[in-house]
Formats: sequence, C-alpha cells, structure tokens
Amino acid sequence: MLRFTLRRLLIAVLVALVVSAISFGLMFLSGDPAAAIAGEGATQTDIDVIRRSFGFDRPIPVQYLSWISHTVQGDFGDSYYFSRPVVDLLTERFPATLTLGGLAIAFALLVSIPLGMLAAVRQNQWPDRVALMLGTVGQATPSFWLGLMLIWLFAVQLRWLPVSGSQSMAHFVMPALVLGYYATPSMLRLCRAGMIEALSSDYVRTARAKGLLPGQVLFGHAIRNAILPVISVAAVEFGFILGGSIVVESVFGIRGIGLLAWESIGRNDFPTIQAIILIYAMIYVWLTFLADVINAWADPRIRVRN
Repeated sequence: MLRFTLRRLLIAVLVALVVSAISFGLMFLSGDPAAAIAGEGATQTDIDVIRRSFGFDRPIPVQYLSWISHTVQGDFGDSYYFSRPVVDLLTERFPATLTLGGLAIAFALLVSIPLGMLAAVRQNQWPDRVALMLGTVGQATPSFWLGLMLIWLFAVQLRWLPVSGSQSMAHFVMPALVLGYYATPSMLRLCRAGMIEALSSDYVRTARAKGLLPGQVLFGHAIRNAILPVISVAAVEFGFILGGSIVVESVFGIRGIGLLAWESIGRNDFPTIQAIILIYAMIYVWLTFLADVINAWADPRIRVRN
C-alpha cells in the first residue's frame, strides 16, 4: 500500500511539472508576448523596450527556470493589467470560488446519493428511470443556458434571488445549483452501481437472513461500501467544478478566480493567466491523487498487492 501511494505521489509530481511547463509555454502561443502587451499602434522601439524590461529577450528555458523558481516560492509576479501582485489578486478572489465550489459539490452529493440509492433499490422501475433521465439531462444541459434560465425564473420572474454578485450567500444559490447539477450525473450513476453491487453481496444477504429491517440493511451495511467510491469521485468532481466556474462566474458576475481568468484572457494579462492555470491544474492533480489513495485503501485487492 505504501508503494502504491508513493507511485501515485511521484506521478502527481511529474504531472505537476509538465503542467507548469505547458502553462508557461501558453504565453508564447499567441506570438510575441511583448507585442501583445504593447498593444495596437505600438512602435518597434516600444516593443523592444517591453521585451527587455520583462526579460523576453532571454532564452525560453532560462525564462522558464526563472519563472518556476519564483512560483514555487509563491511569487507569481505582477499583473500587467491590474498592476498588483498576482498572489494578492488570487487571495482576494479565491474565497468566492471556493465557496461556490463547496456549495456546488454539497448540492451534488445531497442529490446524487439519495437518488442513486433509490434507483438501486427500485432497479428497472420508474424511480430508476427518472433518476437516470435526470442524470442524462444534467450532462447534456449547457451550464450557461441553465444559468440564464435560473436567472429568468428566480431573479426576474419570481424575484426570490439576486441576479448577480457575491455579497451574500443568496448570490451563490443559483450558480451552485448550475455547477452542482452538472456534477451530479457521474456520482449518481456510481452510487447506483455501487448500491446494486452491495445489495447483491453475501454480507447483505447474511444481514437479511438474520432478520434485520430493510432500513438497517440499507443504511447500516450496503451504503457504507457503496458511498466511499462516490466520495473519492466527488474529490475529482470538485476540481472540475472549480475549472468550470469560469463560465458560471462570468454569467452570474461572481468576483472569483473564474471571472478573474476571463478578464485576464481578454487583456493579455499573462502572469495572471499562468498562475490561474497552474493553480487549477495543481488542485485537480492533487485531488485526483487523493481519490486514488482513497480508492486504494478501500480496495482490499490493492492493499494485498502492495
């Protein structure tokens, strides 16, 4: 088991290094970054001055080593547009994104686990079909369209919730529903499959033979083994939710990391874009590592092999 964890940790570190190189290289995909920063109408002299002042005249490997050495110390440089340290911008915007992601994954778990259990208990009956239909619709519905429909219904027609902003918890309700609904289908299907397998297992049949009530069998035995893979997948889905918040934050005007990324892309703010890409990637990499370790501890076959 220890060897398995160390292998997964090594893979996570290697992936992190590759992602850092890719995020740094994105700055050069659009052409000369000095020309992009200078903007339209800039002379060649202006571009040359910017290239020297930002160090773009150095070899790219030297620039990368300089950038990564500062990054591992938490120094992402200064924003070209906001004229502030990028780390200050991230610290200011990250709580809103974290709140949104936490509410979204909580909503997804509260919906997917009960529906998955119901679908498994009523397999091939109408509750099972309704649950699977809701999951399919959730994956097929564009998040921006669902967000606009919720704004039209709850903010414009019913006037129950604010249209946009992040001043109170009420502002997070609709965006959390949008992100959470998108993350629900995968966890619902996993919970359903896990419950079906658990309900047909020997230990559940033994519990039933002992005369335990259906509720005791379901909640005391079956759900314990079926829910752990759902929790590990929820960790990965949380990373997806944070990445998907770019569109949702733009629709609802939430001043989080996603909206900051949208603003920075339109303004060629390369240090901010690089930092956001790197942070999102690191969160996803380490959440995936955590999910792998959880699954490994839950799977006796892996524990025996390692």
